[in-house]
Order: sequence, then C-alpha cells, then structure tokens
Amino acid sequence: MAPKQRQIRMQQTSGLAAMQQLETRSDEELEREQKFKAAAQAILGARAAERYDAKASREHFRRALAAARPQERMALRRMADASLALAERRPDDLKAAVEKLGQAPPSNRQLMLLRFMGLVAPPASAGTPARVRGMAVLIGLVVALVVIATALVKLVGLAFGGVSTLTSVWVGLLVLLVALGVLALLGRRRQAKAKAARAAGPGS
Repeated sequence: MAPKQRQIRMQQTSGLAAMQQLETRSDEELEREQKFKAAAQAILGARAAERYDAKASREHFRRALAAARPQERMALRRMADASLALAERRPDDLKAAVEKLGQAPPSNRQLMLLRFMGLVAPPASAGTPARVRGMAVLIGLVVALVVIATALVKLVGLAFGGVSTLTSVWVGLLVLLVALGVLALLGRRRQAKAKAARAAGPGS
C-alpha cells in the first residue's frame, strides 16, 4: 500500500474513532473541540436534529464540512441528509438517507410517529398554513383524548353508583396526565438507553 493511501486510511479511522469518543461529551465541550472539530460539529448537528432544530443542525453540519478532510465529506453529507430529514420531519427522506449510511432504517412505527410529528408540529419552513393546521389537529386530539378519558371514568364509575360529569372530567384529566407522564418517562429512558448504546460503540 502506498504511504499516501495508508495515511488517508489512518486519518479516516481516527476520525471515526474520535466521533465515538466524543459522543459522551457535553455540547459545551464539543463546541470547544478543535482537534476533531468536524466530528464534534457533526455530533452537535445530530443532537440538534434530535431536538427538531433544523436551523442549528444545518449550521453545525456546515461547520463540520468546512473543517473536514476531503475524504470525510461524503460521509458527513450523508449524515447531514439523515439528520436534516429527521429535524424537518421527512420520514421518507430519513429512511432513504439512513439506508445510504449503511444502517438499518427506522421501523414503520418510528416513521409513522415522525409523520405524525410533521403533521402536528411542522418545521418553520412549512409555512403558516401548515402550522395553523398542526395547531388545529393538536387541539382536536387533546379534546378527543379528554372525551375518551371522561367516558372511561364514567363507565368505571357506574360500578360505584355513578359519578357526576364534572367529576368525570377532572378525574379523566388526571388519568390522562398520568398516562402522558408515564409515556414521557418511558420515552426518555429509551432515548437514554439508545444514546448509551451509541456511545459504547458497535464493538461493545
């Protein structure tokens, strides 16, 4: 193998290894990173995408590409495509971008949830009509959930001689809040577990 080819391969390997090592660092530490700036900015871009912040994600990947070596830019562009598709709630583009990265695509359930997110909370680039529509859908969904919870409380209350509509509404709201809290807790635990698995690397 020619010395130049060997050097390029070593640089690529060190860059990939650096990205795995940097995964555990905080955003502030990554912002200060200079030795592996491209990897640090790519991680920040991916994290911004997970927060659905497309503007910040795009800026971080722009910095990553500017700091990257030529042989690293193709991989970074593919990472950027996947991250921006996530941030902008584009499930079909996300699936295609993840497959180009050589990774397993998101499940149909995950894609459906992302499509739903795009409906109720569209990105800023979608325009005012889409955001108004999303707000209307969200309000309708909340009303529907409250009605369902109230109906369930009244149904259960029949076994105890019945309860008033006002009591059913308040208890239904309480049940709904508890259910949403449990779902949020489970979601955070799942995200934390996935982040820990990514930080550990594929060889662990």
